[in-house]
Amino acid sequence: MVAVRTKRIYEAPEDGDGHRILVDGIWPRGVSKERAALDRWMPDVAPSSELRQWFGHEPEKWDEFQLRYRAELEASPDLDELAAIAATGPTTLLYSARDETHNQAVALAAVLDER
Repeated sequence: MVAVRTKRIYEAPEDGDGHRILVDGIWPRGVSKERAALDRWMPDVAPSSELRQWFGHEPEKWDEFQLRYRAELEASPDLDELAAIAATGPTTLLYSARDETHNQAVALAAVLDER
């Protein structure tokens, strides 16, 4: 399995990004489709609105967020599709959160790396 990277969507695309996949449930503000340079947008692998709102990017909730998010992902058929894409080469999961350590892309990359 190729390592999965994470990156804020507001950062410029780079040659090493490989497959660029947005994993947010809603389109990020101020980013055009051209600027995003996406290969895919997979909103169905994003955390549910309820989980996202509960978490609120509060670091003290990070461990519990990851557990709850993993449970949601296991019920998502899109997780297998994303894993298949990631297995074909370099993959960068894009997100819009300001916190670069505590966000769904980081949690999702960990899940994919374990597969």
